[in-house]
Amino acid sequence: MSALFPEALVALGGIAHHQRQRTNRIASVLGNRLGSSALDYAVAHHLLEGAEHAARARDADRLAWSRRTTVRDLTHLSTGPHIVLNPHPADLLRSEISETAYYLLGPDTRPAPPEALALVRAALASATEHGFGTLLTQHAPVICLLNRRRLDETLHSWALTRLPGTVFTDYTTHPEVLARDLIHEAAHNWLNDALAAHDVRLPADVSFFSPWRGTPRPVYGFLHACWAFSLTVLYARRACCGATGAVACFLDTHLRQQEGRFVSVLDSLAGALSFVPTEAIRDRINRAVGGVVSPA
Repeated sequence: MSALFPEALVALGGIAHHQRQRTNRIASVLGNRLGSSALDYAVAHHLLEGAEHAARARDADRLAWSRRTTVRDLTHLSTGPHIVLNPHPADLLRSEISETAYYLLGPDTRPAPPEALALVRAALASATEHGFGTLLTQHAPVICLLNRRRLDETLHSWALTRLPGTVFTDYTTHPEVLARDLIHEAAHNWLNDALAAHDVRLPADVSFFSPWRGTPRPVYGFLHACWAFSLTVLYARRACCGATGAVACFLDTHLRQQEGRFVSVLDSLAGALSFVPTEAIRDRINRAVGGVVSPA
């Protein structure tokens, strides 16, 4: 397993170039001076969506803020290469860009409280210790903590294609659990960027049964699940070694649930990957899933 993961799996040519090109296009539209980092890429999409919202609402002040703001103006929200948000539920938005609630950076965005920052730092440290630091730096530079939950409650997390590089997630007080969910959503962001960077278009009329949803899913959704859940398994296996108490039980349960599901998708995976023309993407998904079902 160490030979295939973690850094080698998420290192893919073309993604950084795609992110820079997209950021430059948004900067050109807005007229501001954005940089070339993954954080700039994520923030650029917040500014673009914010500008669109402001224009529709005829909010001149918000529009002006979106057009002049850069990452350098948001250092009060950051911890290293990440921006950490912990918005009030009333500040979440719902619109045609997402079936789920989301949040956009704005002039009234407040810094996350110290306890939220400490939790994120600890989660990032755990992810980095087990080899997932690059994934989270490049594909989860904006972290939005939503609802605090108990360990025995359902945790919801998601990412939006319109806001690449941003992760929305519920959280507990346990860094390892937050790290697992950040890795899962960053994996979705990675695959979206990988497909876009290599101009991969997947058929919408071909489906494979997904044990995670209990129903057939299009190739896109099926491969996203295989990739994202495989990374959480690879992380949980490593984190489990140093975990104790309730967190150890939580991660162990996650592993047992996921490993059974992966056995059931093996026969379908080759068929789904046949629709991905880019060998490097096929190889990474195949190796990640292989690392789950046949650990070294």
